[in-house]
Amino acid sequence: MTATAIRETTTAPAVPVSRVYRFELRKLLSQWRVRLLLLACWIAPGLFVAGVSQQSTLPSDTLFGRWMHATGWAGPLVILGFAGTWALPLLTSVVAGDVFAAEDRLGTWRHLLVAVRSPRRIFAAKALASLTVVLLLVAGLAVSGTVGGLTAVGDQPLVGLDGHLLAPGDAAARVLLAWTAALAPTLALAAIGLLGSVALGRSPTGLLLPPLLALAMSVAQMLPLPVAVRLALPGNAYVTWNGLFTGPAQLAPLLVGIAVSLVWTALATMLAHLLFLRRDFTNLAYDGAGRRAFTAGLLPLAGLLALSVAVIAVAVPADGIRQAKVQRSLATAFAHLYRMQTGQLHRPAVTEDQLRASAACTKSDGQAAQEGPGNDWRCVVTWHLPGTAVAGTAIYQLDVGSDGRYVADGDGPKEVNGYFLVRTETGDAPNPLWQFDGNVDLLDTTSKG
Repeated sequence: MTATAIRETTTAPAVPVSRVYRFELRKLLSQWRVRLLLLACWIAPGLFVAGVSQQSTLPSDTLFGRWMHATGWAGPLVILGFAGTWALPLLTSVVAGDVFAAEDRLGTWRHLLVAVRSPRRIFAAKALASLTVVLLLVAGLAVSGTVGGLTAVGDQPLVGLDGHLLAPGDAAARVLLAWTAALAPTLALAAIGLLGSVALGRSPTGLLLPPLLALAMSVAQMLPLPVAVRLALPGNAYVTWNGLFTGPAQLAPLLVGIAVSLVWTALATMLAHLLFLRRDFTNLAYDGAGRRAFTAGLLPLAGLLALSVAVIAVAVPADGIRQAKVQRSLATAFAHLYRMQTGQLHRPAVTEDQLRASAACTKSDGQAAQEGPGNDWRCVVTWHLPGTAVAGTAIYQLDVGSDGRYVADGDGPKEVNGYFLVRTETGDAPNPLWQFDGNVDLLDTTSKG
């Protein structure tokens, strides 16, 4: 007997969704693993950020990691970078990926159907309850990381990905927007978890779908894929939030990523609902929808990916990582950070217009195409100081990722970018020009002023 048949043969009124939702939420919160995850999400990030911020060695290979000594707003961004790759997929797996499968393992579907008398309301209540717990987990990660950073370091300005300083209020707003944007791919993973939990029954494979999908997307982000394919991945917003920390903000990739994630969320939830209504609850040996899970689950999502790639390729102009864009981004970041170093050393203040910084970059010593990712970019930055006839130059080695993020490593002269620390009147301080992060917009910006 299917869920629809059970509903049609029932004469008693169905239980309201709000009541079933409260029941399902209590069931989730009564599980020791969910309680442990909530406790960990609300405590562990803050302790981690506070502890690392006091160490002499920082996670400089992590975005904003090298600024954890300087401002408390770097901490929640470091947590967000880690959470998007590992923590959030695992959390959605434990919550959404098991919310339906648990009833199969316990054999309680018939009891629940008799009590509620509406399969649709059961699905809605379980989906809303799992969503509530996921939101609590995400909020815990964000709040805990922020509190830990502000407590340990303080409310200081944050250095953006183009080298300009963000005032504490501006930094706070952008950190909040970054975590809010990360909710979209998290919802997509949660919807995939719901689909796996419904389609695969008691099989543990359903639990693995969100982390496996996240791992596949992480690997794809490291590959030199076309920009349209990269933007069509449902987890792309875990990366494109970086664009919030440039000036002007690179919003287009982020908005595309959010839209794609929300479409994936809607489709995966709809497919899970459809499979749930069609399943046979009278079969106690039910172990997944079998071929139906492939035809009504996997194939539509694959079709959505193909359709997204086609639509984005036509609607969103993109030219990837080009030489001119790398040079422009590096010169802008260097000019901002040079002014910061000038302030540290109490030298006469200069403006970006006075510096007239420019960069000349080559890839593979000019022996290959001057575009694309790689750690073989070499750049010479040139700038001018008022009253000085000779221009200054500095060398940087760039490691440019497929997602547009790059790390610029100073290679001299030693007075500018040769050492990690610079001597100031108050002691040694981190040298902002020694090594810094930047971001290249993958979209076509030639039409912008």
